[in-house]
Amino acid sequence: MKPSSSTSDHATRSLWGNLFTDPDVEAEVCDRAWLRAMLDFERALAIVQARAGLVSEEAARMVVTAIDVGRYDPVAIGEGALTSGTPVVPLVRAIGAHVTAEGRAAVHNGATSQDVLDTAMSLVAHRALGPLLSGLRGVADECARLAARHRDTLIAGRTLAQHALPTTFGLKCAGWLVAVDEAGDALDRVRGTRLAVQFGGAAGTLAAVADPRGALVDQLAAELGLVAPIVPWHTDRTRVAELACALGEVSGVLGKIAQDVVLLAQTEVGEVTEGAGGTSSAMPHKHNPVRSVLVTACARRVPGLVASALSAMPQEHERAAGAWHSEWHTVSELLSLVGGAVRGTRELLSGLRVDPERMRRNLELTGGLLMAENVAVRLAARVGRSEAQDLVAEVCRTAAAAGLPLREALLADLRIGLSEKEVDDALDPAGYLGCAGEFVDRALAAHRERGRP
Repeated sequence: MKPSSSTSDHATRSLWGNLFTDPDVEAEVCDRAWLRAMLDFERALAIVQARAGLVSEEAARMVVTAIDVGRYDPVAIGEGALTSGTPVVPLVRAIGAHVTAEGRAAVHNGATSQDVLDTAMSLVAHRALGPLLSGLRGVADECARLAARHRDTLIAGRTLAQHALPTTFGLKCAGWLVAVDEAGDALDRVRGTRLAVQFGGAAGTLAAVADPRGALVDQLAAELGLVAPIVPWHTDRTRVAELACALGEVSGVLGKIAQDVVLLAQTEVGEVTEGAGGTSSAMPHKHNPVRSVLVTACARRVPGLVASALSAMPQEHERAAGAWHSEWHTVSELLSLVGGAVRGTRELLSGLRVDPERMRRNLELTGGLLMAENVAVRLAARVGRSEAQDLVAEVCRTAAAAGLPLREALLADLRIGLSEKEVDDALDPAGYLGCAGEFVDRALAAHRERGRP
């Protein structure tokens, strides 16, 4: 069978790629993105060392030119990595092959492989988080739109998967909104304050570079747009752990939204429907919540990767033997999966179809039983809280056993002592929403204060 795509297409596309990733995020975590980030480190290192007079300006220019116009193949670099355990050694050799002996003095001067890869990881994460956070803001905006539109749309609140009390679909969406905004804030803080340059040399002392004040670290950070660390962080992996945990938090929030949609879209519930897709290979009638399913799949994989990042934190002395290496793919996969979850959640929310009439009908499924708490609250003023709870619970059991609406059972029991109007008021879901509307307003106001529509 003839391939349907070219070799170059194959480098950026895969059987699974459109299901679990965002192309904009994936472009920043792929092999070429890592290679670009490593080259960016080597370029910046030559530039700042030339400014400091540690290498000649001509040598630095040769390095910059070699990096900018050289053709570096990730596959070839990767094949050459086996002898050293990292792609840095073959990359440095490849850069050196494009310059003279004078230029080679400015290639990788004073750095170690971990300096290159740790900085590259920070750059890859920083760049990938740009479209990821932008997408997450889009998710929040969709949550805000739904919360505002359905501020007063009645829906059954469910606890332990059972009807509990009436609430509003707007409040459910407001809960999503606050969680998305707060998880996004945490990830944005990591991007702005914890993604740092790494430059410590062979053992974190910069002994090979005449830079007694460590000024080169600050200059390198400024050149690359990263944070300057207080000291080299070769075996202090708190930065990587914070990135992983922040991504895990975002994933968990999106997974919760997807799970809610899956449950609300069940045939027996039918309160929401995804707007597109959902076909089945065998059943023509199906309209599956496909976007929610794919977001769930991404979210299920993320915790294990977060655990991998955390398990890599204890590292030996000044350079880890394996733990550091385990982070490269872990971070890339985390960014890719969370990017895919963000994309999928935004798509499912933007096309979500809400059925307020079905929500209202489902409120009546138990014949008014979910309003029993309100009846007990009103009755407690007359007979006391415990007595009211026990009495209403008994009436609810009688109604359920006889298949009667709670209204009828309450009016038939002389011990209740509430008038017909009082019973009707107590059983009105719209009259027992507490602060639902105000909570929606607070969530929307907080969202607007973040500078978002």
